[in-house]
Formats: sequence, C-alpha cells, structure tokens
Amino acid sequence: MARITSPQCKQCRREGKKLFLKGERCYSVKCGIARRAYAPGQHGQDRRMRVSEYCMQLREKQKLKRIYGLMEKQFRKYYDEATRMKGNTGSLLVVTLERRLDNVIYRTGLGSSRRLARQLVNHGHFKVNGTRVNIPSFMVKEGDVITVKKETSTYFKNVRETLGGGQIPSWINFDEKKLEVKINAMPSEKEAELDVNINQVVEYYSKI
Repeated sequence: MARITSPQCKQCRREGKKLFLKGERCYSVKCGIARRAYAPGQHGQDRRMRVSEYCMQLREKQKLKRIYGLMEKQFRKYYDEATRMKGNTGSLLVVTLERRLDNVIYRTGLGSSRRLARQLVNHGHFKVNGTRVNIPSFMVKEGDVITVKKETSTYFKNVRETLGGGQIPSWINFDEKKLEVKINAMPSEKEAELDVNINQVVEYYSKI
C-alpha cells in the first residue's frame, strides 16, 4: 500500500504554517515551524517571487491533502465523489474527509495525530457497531457507535490520562470512561476549522 514517506515537519515548512501532523510535538519548541520558519531546501530562505493564481490554488490543495495524510489518487477520488453529490462541492469534500474513521479517532483525542489514529485503526483496535474495522478510510454515518476492542491495553490505559484537553466537535459524542464514540450527526465544514481556502481547491481541480 502506498504511503507518504516525506518528513512531516518539512511538509509544514513547505506550506508555511502548522498542519499539526505530529501531535504533541507541534505544540512544543521542537516544532519544525518554530525552529525554522522557512521552506525546506537550499533556496528555502531566499526571497520568494510573486506567486501565480494557479500556484496559490495548488498550495491550498496540497495543504488540505497533507492535513488528512492522503495520496493524490485517493484525494482526487474524494473530490470526484463530492462533485457528483448535490450541494457545494468544497463543503461536501470536507464532510467526506471528516467522516473517515481515522479522522474521527483523531478528533476524540484517542490519537494525538491523524497518522497515529490511522495506525491504531490499521492494527484493529476499534469496532464499529460491534464489528472490527481495520480500514482507516471507513466512512462513518449518523448513529454509528465506535468502541475500543481492548480497553485494558497499555496504550489506552495511558491515553485516558490525556483525554479532555481538546475540543470535540458537536457531531461526535465521546464517553471518556467507556472510550465509546457515537456519531450524532454528519460533520460540517465550519466545525472542521481548517485553515484552508476550500474554494481554491475546487478551482484547482476544475482546471485540470
């Protein structure tokens, strides 16, 4: 299975802002942006030239894709699905990305980053409606109940101590004692709180 192997801090530096790809490290002094707030490479500190409209659209697309940790082929598939639905394509794209199981695990705080959440799902630590699911791209729907397969594992014993620090979206109901997640409703673009211009992402794909 194809996966992103480039250093995560370099991805943030390339986009010029924190994408929160490494969990707690992003909030510490070790954060790549905090240490070197310029693009990677030997010309990273050079004065930037004026960017074109196409370049801005490309950067917004790359930013959104990197936030969710997706390869281009899979990201384009989500965009194509959004264009076939009724409604605003950009909003529908964000809703689709938010519905991924690995993203839901990240939103609850059970995974400090989407990459860690994806690994937890891959290793089969979660059940959806009583059935073990090990596919990070699994799409949750309203009414789904996600539970931890083995709450007594060392990881989940330790993660209980860190829960409650972040804000969980209203469409997710999370019971910290039971480590049980219930999907109350479909997610919204507003609650995703992404520092990305979604319209430019749509414009980018509409031209290619």
